[in-house]
Amino acid sequence: MKAMASLLLALASTPFVANGDPRLARSIEALLSRSELKRAIVGIEVRRLKDGAVLFVRDPDRYVAPASAHKLVVTAAVLDALGPESRIRTTVESVAPMDAQGRLAGDLCLVGRGDPNLGGRVSGGRTTGVFEEMADALKAAGLRRVDGRVVGHEGLFTGDRRGSDWGWEDLVWWYGAEVSALSFNDNCADLRIVPGSRVGDPVVLTRSPESAYYSVVSTATTSSPAPKSDLVLERDLSSNAIRVSGTLGLGSPAEELNVALVDPARYAATVLAEVLASRGITVSGGVATSSEPLPTEARVLASHVSPPLAEMLRIMNKPSRNLHAEMLLRLLGSTVRGEGSASAGIEAENGFLRRVGLDPDDFVLQDASGLSRLDLVTAHGLVGLLVAMDRHAQARAFRDSLPVAGVDGSLRNRLKGTPAEGHLAAKTGWRRETSSLVGYATNRRGEDLAFAILLGNHTLPAREATSLLDRLALALVE
Repeated sequence: MKAMASLLLALASTPFVANGDPRLARSIEALLSRSELKRAIVGIEVRRLKDGAVLFVRDPDRYVAPASAHKLVVTAAVLDALGPESRIRTTVESVAPMDAQGRLAGDLCLVGRGDPNLGGRVSGGRTTGVFEEMADALKAAGLRRVDGRVVGHEGLFTGDRRGSDWGWEDLVWWYGAEVSALSFNDNCADLRIVPGSRVGDPVVLTRSPESAYYSVVSTATTSSPAPKSDLVLERDLSSNAIRVSGTLGLGSPAEELNVALVDPARYAATVLAEVLASRGITVSGGVATSSEPLPTEARVLASHVSPPLAEMLRIMNKPSRNLHAEMLLRLLGSTVRGEGSASAGIEAENGFLRRVGLDPDDFVLQDASGLSRLDLVTAHGLVGLLVAMDRHAQARAFRDSLPVAGVDGSLRNRLKGTPAEGHLAAKTGWRRETSSLVGYATNRRGEDLAFAILLGNHTLPAREATSLLDRLALALVE
């Protein structure tokens, strides 16, 4: 019995190739033979799109943490539910009357409906550009004074503002920002730090936006030239007071730090109030937030419309923005299940997976971004998703959202000058001890492939893991 059990275990861990490519198998197995992967989990599946032939598999049904490759699930589900041309409208509304002198006798509500791009990327690089446009529209309509508050309304989304089992050390940075239906500038303060002109000088720190909502105190100084910075940034989890210390070497390039802030809706409302003041529109009642239903008699005074969903997905997937995935998950829940929560969004994702013929058991969904330590997928499930989306009405928008090797996004500087450049589009993923690459490739024979490469529980340094993924991807193309 022991011998039989050993044989079965050996067979289970041996690559099984159905309609396979022996040369591809030899290339991949040679790359995976390194000692650092002996105790790691490696899940791989490669399938030819034309006929569904499986060219290579290795433990395709093993659960592996996907990291940011997890975003493919919400990308597919939201495209299916909303379509690539759908847009999100953010409005400024009020039920209060405005008199002939331009005084609004009540609150002004900034109503968020899940647009993840309220910020500089849709307004020519001006961080507050969307709010400037809204303020100009309000002033053109005659508004001069708000005898009430600016209220940040975030009622579309419910439940926790962070995903299940996110690490506390992630919550200070842009990739762990709180989720709100009203989100501005990725719910971050953007700091740019350059060394002073001489050793011992304070560093030069600029921030965007310039808002009283958060504070920055820096004691960092310029050191002798050094290969890497020694800067330290701290923010208590319940505070928007940022502290910067340490050193930055003379002549070093700028350090860009994107720091997540607490209470996104209040942040957005505060910045809008500051922009209104810059336009000569005073607000007497300060700033507040609300999740209560909007009165039916509220009227729209100004609005901003997002880019189409297809563009929003490119903005999300190419550089891999976690907040955007989490917002779209909740928007999916609101659209499909009538509740803007993460759990409703996950229910909608599972329903979508079933409708396209996939087994939801291949996906353990805890969030949309892949930041949760509880997310698990199989290579077989992800390749099944890629195949389903290749046949879907929104196949082009899905594929166009992915980074392209040697061209853009998180693959811009990877696989350049190789046969994979321009011929591989894939979602990258990285988290400590987890690395992934999942997408489409065209090989030298002109065959289109869907593939998933998942490395879990490995001890490779990040750079070496990335290099290994690239060499595996190159083997598919060559």
